[in-house]
Amino acid sequence: MSMPNEQDRPANGPGVEGTAEAGAVDLQAALAAAEARALESRDLYMRALAEMENIRKRAARDVEQAHKYAVDRFANDLIGVKDSLELGLLAAGDAQTLRAGTEATLKQLTNAFEKNGLTEIDPLGQQFDPQQHEAMAMQPSAEHVPDSVTQVVQKGYALNGRLLRPARVIVAKAP
Repeated sequence: MSMPNEQDRPANGPGVEGTAEAGAVDLQAALAAAEARALESRDLYMRALAEMENIRKRAARDVEQAHKYAVDRFANDLIGVKDSLELGLLAAGDAQTLRAGTEATLKQLTNAFEKNGLTEIDPLGQQFDPQQHEAMAMQPSAEHVPDSVTQVVQKGYALNGRLLRPARVIVAKAP
């Protein structure tokens, strides 16, 4: 068996070493390009991560501010009610004046409730609803429809449709 020598190679074609060197150069170029893309992707990832952290902190701060100042408008409306009560106490001379002042203050408080989405639940005569009412007692009644509210012990309240306190009621039952 004879080993190939320089003369056995074709004169025009590259040798094995030339092909290997060209392949290594191509691989090094591809590796360098891949490393550059990886660095760019890592940079984009780190920026996105930092931006997400900033958004999270901003949202947490906004929620904290919303909680802190959520009752701001409602509190401003109640200040006027307190002022009216104080004036009523100072001016309370006779029962009629005191009653008129109390009615005016109650009207002002009711307006403040309405402006801020606080609604009263007064279910007198309505069908008992366990989602909105709390039965304090059942009372036999011939003049009321069974399971209807015959008496409201304490009114309920809802804030923007969400129940704050159920109305406490007495419910009719068949005699």
